[in-house]
Amino acid sequence: MSCSVAVSNSPVFSPSSSLFCNKPSVISSSPESLSLSLSHLKPSTSVSSSSSSPSSPSSPFRLRLLKPPPPTALSNSASVSAPSSSTSPTGTVLKRKRPARLDIPVSSLTFGVPATPSSSVARDVLEAEGHGFSVYCKRGRREYMEDRYSAAVNLQGQPKQAFFGIFDGHGGSKAAEFAAQNLEKNVMDEVTRRDEDDMEEAVKHGYLNTDSDFLKGDLRGGSCCATALIRNGNLVVSNAGDCRAVISRGGVAEALTSDHRPSREDEKDRIETTGGYVDFCRGVWRIQGSLAVSRGIGDRYLKQWVIAEPETKVLRIEPEHDLLILASDGLWDKVTNQEAVDIARPLCNGASNMAQPLMACKRLVDLSVSRGSSDDISVMLVKLGQFI
Repeated sequence: MSCSVAVSNSPVFSPSSSLFCNKPSVISSSPESLSLSLSHLKPSTSVSSSSSSPSSPSSPFRLRLLKPPPPTALSNSASVSAPSSSTSPTGTVLKRKRPARLDIPVSSLTFGVPATPSSSVARDVLEAEGHGFSVYCKRGRREYMEDRYSAAVNLQGQPKQAFFGIFDGHGGSKAAEFAAQNLEKNVMDEVTRRDEDDMEEAVKHGYLNTDSDFLKGDLRGGSCCATALIRNGNLVVSNAGDCRAVISRGGVAEALTSDHRPSREDEKDRIETTGGYVDFCRGVWRIQGSLAVSRGIGDRYLKQWVIAEPETKVLRIEPEHDLLILASDGLWDKVTNQEAVDIARPLCNGASNMAQPLMACKRLVDLSVSRGSSDDISVMLVKLGQFI
C-alpha cells in the first residue's frame, strides 16, 4: 500500500495556490486505488467525483490507498515465484509445505586430538603378571592412558636374563609406545656386540638409537623411561626423565636413579650452556617454559635440550636385594621411596603361594591416588631373588 500526503502549511505550498481547492473530502471508487481528499480551512460547497482523480489533487490533504490485487493475480504471482505453493479452488493461497528432511553426514571435529587408540590403550587400567614381575598401570585425568611398560623374560633362551621398563609418555602415547616396543631390542643389539664391561655404553647407545628411530617418523610427543636389564647376575638400571628405580636392601629403600628435571643444577647448567633457558612456570621448573623433564625419548621440538642419553648404574645382585620397584612420577610425587618398599615388600616376600605382588602394585597406586595424584600411575615390581 502506498500513501502520498500534501501538507497545506508547507512553505513550498501556499493555501492560495491553484493546486489546492476548497472542497469537501471525496472518496473515489477507482478500481486501481482509493483517493481520500480533505478540505482546507474553509468549508466547501460542492462535491465532484472527478476532483478525486489521482491526476488532479482537490485538497491540501490527499491520501492514496492502493487496493489489493484480485485473488487470481495473487495466485498467478505465487505460482511463478514459488512452485511448491498451492492454491485452493476458491483462489486463496495455501501455506507452503515443509520440504523433505535432508540427511547430511556430519564429520567429527578433532582439534588436534589424536585418533582414538586401540582398545588396549583406551582402557583405564592395565595389569600383568609373569615370571618374577608384576605391573599395574592406572589412567589419571587424561582422556587416554599415556604410560606403557615392557617386560621380557628368558631373553636369548636364558631364564636368568630379563629386561623390564616403565615408560611415561607426555604429549600423547606415541613415544612411550615406541620405546616400549623397541628399546629392549636396541639395547640387546648393543649388548651382544660389546664386552660385559661396557654395559653402560651399550645401554646408552640403545637409548640413543631408539630416540633417533622415533624422530625419523612423523611422530610427536615424548617419553620418560626407567629400565632394568638383568644379565649374568648383574642389574643394569637406567633412566631418562623422572621415572625412577628403587631397590630394597633387606627392607631399606635405595634410589638407583636420579630424576632428570630442569630444577637439577647440573641439568639447568647443561640446558643454559646450549642456549636454552629454565624458568618457573605454573608452579614447576620448565625448559623454554614448556616441558618439566630434561631427558627422554622424542620431544623433537626441544631436542636440543631434552636429550635421550640415560644415566646408568650397574650392581651385582646380592641375596639382600629382594625387590626392585620401577615406577612413573605419578607414584613418586606422592609416595616416598621407603613407603613404597614398606608397602610392597611384605606382599612380595612371603611364601610363593602367599605372595601377592600384583596386589602390592595396586596398593601403591591407590595410595598415590588417595593423596591427590591426577597423573597416570604405573608401578612394576621385580622379585630379584628369582634371577640370582
